[in-house]
Amino acid sequence: MALTVGTGPFGQHPAGSFNRHMPEHKGLIYFEDSPRRIRALFAGETVVDSRHAKLLHEHGHLPLYYFPEDDIRTDLLEPTEHHTTCPWKGEASYWSVRVGDRVAENALWGYDQPRSDAPPLTGYRAFYWNKMDEWLEEDEPAIVHARDPYHRTDVLESSRRVKVTLDGEVVAESSRTLVVFETGLPPRWYFPPEDVRQELLSDSDTQTGCAYKGFASYWSVGHAEDVAWYYPEPTRDFERISGRIAFFNEHVDLEVDGELQERPITQWSR
Repeated sequence: MALTVGTGPFGQHPAGSFNRHMPEHKGLIYFEDSPRRIRALFAGETVVDSRHAKLLHEHGHLPLYYFPEDDIRTDLLEPTEHHTTCPWKGEASYWSVRVGDRVAENALWGYDQPRSDAPPLTGYRAFYWNKMDEWLEEDEPAIVHARDPYHRTDVLESSRRVKVTLDGEVVAESSRTLVVFETGLPPRWYFPPEDVRQELLSDSDTQTGCAYKGFASYWSVGHAEDVAWYYPEPTRDFERISGRIAFFNEHVDLEVDGELQERPITQWSR
């Protein structure tokens, strides 16, 4: 989650309130320096290596890195006929990346003549994250998307009694969960596997990635598909939740110390 996504202050469904009327957030853009060294690799070649990247935050979107053209291997780029128009930034031109026989079509774009009220985007380029083979922040792998410097995630032990019920049947109950407090998201309660009725779980082929925690696998419970997940190999900062099971607050009845929690409205609501 981010400043401009989900329940963040400038997202689609802000969780809090301001002390004065705020204009519509649509089209809101914030452009800032990033102090991190960022690299992207494709077909064994480093396509971009930048210590002067910018982060663009835009309402309704995850943050994106924009790189100075001088930090990009322009000898690997081929201009294409593809163009798109953003009402807030202007018309974008696109380039493909070619290394030997491999081509990432329309992998990056730039606004060489941005709108007058847009950020100073001239000379900067942005990449589709998943069109590169690998990303590095400093010397560590970066996955899924650019990490937001305003994003925070805390993993805390909790002795509160947490119960998950679905269609009147108790699925999980524990007083030794790990609760994850994450910017823009409801608290997620991670149960020890032995405190979950695993006979009610059925395997799912669904997998998703989180830039902060890693790649998650899913379970269904009865007719409720992909209602629970776990991280078999989380990132180093989240090793404590490895193998623990969490449930979507949006799709189950969740009680904390006997108090039924309201089902939140998020991008995972159905």
